[in-house]
Amino acid sequence: MEDSNYYTDQRIRDHIVNDKHMKGIPGIVSPVQDQRMAYWKNLKYGMIIHWGLYSQIGGVWNGEPVKDGYSEQIQMWANIPESEYVNVAKSFTGEYFDPDEICLLAKEAGMNYIIMTSKHHDGFCMFDTDTTDYNVVKQTLYGKDPLKLLSEACRRHGLEFGVYFSLVDWHQGHLFDVDNNNLIPSSIEGVIKKQLKELMTNYGPICEIWFDMSSPTPDQSQEFIRIVREYQPEAVINSRVWNNMGDFRTLGDNEVPSVNIEGAWQTPASVYQETWGYRKWQTRDYLDEKVKELLKGFVGGGNYLLNIGPRGDGSVVEFEAEVLRQVGQWIRRHPFILEASETQFDQHPWGQIKIHNNKLYLIVTRRPENRILLHGLLANVSDVVEEGTTNGMIWHQEGDTLSIMLPSVLTEPVLPVIEVQLNQCIEVFPKKTVILEEGQQQLTTNDLYQGYGYRDQGNYNSMHQTVVRDTAYLLGIQRGNVFVELFGNAALDKTYCIQWGETFYTIKGKELNSFQIGPLKIKENVVTPFTVRLAKSSFAGEPLDFSFELANLYFKKDNY
Repeated sequence: MEDSNYYTDQRIRDHIVNDKHMKGIPGIVSPVQDQRMAYWKNLKYGMIIHWGLYSQIGGVWNGEPVKDGYSEQIQMWANIPESEYVNVAKSFTGEYFDPDEICLLAKEAGMNYIIMTSKHHDGFCMFDTDTTDYNVVKQTLYGKDPLKLLSEACRRHGLEFGVYFSLVDWHQGHLFDVDNNNLIPSSIEGVIKKQLKELMTNYGPICEIWFDMSSPTPDQSQEFIRIVREYQPEAVINSRVWNNMGDFRTLGDNEVPSVNIEGAWQTPASVYQETWGYRKWQTRDYLDEKVKELLKGFVGGGNYLLNIGPRGDGSVVEFEAEVLRQVGQWIRRHPFILEASETQFDQHPWGQIKIHNNKLYLIVTRRPENRILLHGLLANVSDVVEEGTTNGMIWHQEGDTLSIMLPSVLTEPVLPVIEVQLNQCIEVFPKKTVILEEGQQQLTTNDLYQGYGYRDQGNYNSMHQTVVRDTAYLLGIQRGNVFVELFGNAALDKTYCIQWGETFYTIKGKELNSFQIGPLKIKENVVTPFTVRLAKSSFAGEPLDFSFELANLYFKKDNY
């Protein structure tokens, strides 16, 4: 088999090839157990709409394009006085805003829910509110509540509905801040709470509330969550309520992670990364490349929320609509993507690996020249075809490696998908698996897999990636017992969980800096995980705060 250098320890390759009874780790990422979060995760793909007075301005002020910042924040970037900004409302007709048409577009795109901006940082409310006359009903020629109309259309078309809500409000008194990290004084907090109650009680069931920006205190974040929970207990709340609260982590704008993110997360994506609100002078070209770019983000795991920015008259930009339609066409050609699960395979340079109904789906985001190699597969393959066709492919399986020859032309023109039929439940052999030696050996940081999350200190700019788990995988070629000495620097005030296979230990951080366990049973030809994580996290991305140095392993095989 080619590519024999995939494993750093050649003995692993030889052992897998020669032993047909190897047991790896479960191949499927465990599903979310919480029913509310499981429902949200299954929505997978939705639309977010940025529509407001800024859409009428379209990124141009006093006849000049404003090239700094997002166009939905043009009031700040062009330093527009509110007296001039609100005058835009006089020409805001919204005559082509068609909620049914938008819902049909979302369904054609393969989406399951729609979120709309109820209020952006400008504080101009795109819903009917008693808190201020600074809203679409009172100030514009349109004179209707688009949020109400869209929520009703979503129900007609079988889509879930949610709302975006900015915690920054320039109309209520926040000063322009390029980072949008304004504190929330009591006067603005009061308005926020009233508006949240209106949004949670006047628009039917809410599947998701998407908070954005500002720097609330922990008490304020908790109070905003309380209001949502009181009136919409099934709604899922994003992490931009800040202070490490909410139900899932919203990543950075257009961020697609390259590492394993644990827990529930979402990528907010825009058709053009330069803006979310409509921009008249935006370059719109290379449609095929744009579709492929967005699909790569969509198949990357997590939930995916893709934006459109209608014009001030409410019409959807034709280029954006066509992008969504073509994404939807790909999804209809490959409907497994809406139900497939993530897998435990190591990253492969050619693309993504999903599983559904005992079939692996290899999504080719970077086509190799001649063939695809899938490593770490401990399950017998019965057939390989180009997904969505009956086109059989030439393949060969040896040990844990599946080699698939690629034809010069594949039927799928955007992101090809290869379907691999398995004969048994999938197990995976991790690339960094370490063979247990008789006597003493060491694990180093190079032997570790890490799980990642995110934390924040109360605003967007303080959000950063964290390590939440360290795992090593060990293979005993023979049965025996092992003692482990673990060395590292742990947080003294935290409690950790050490997992060895099915055995768990709970230990204080002050004891983890030099920790001994054993004897631990080793099964023959079974990959055993050795994991350090927090015994109980206060939030999903809480840092492990453990700096692994090394682990000494003392292995003695059974004599039988």
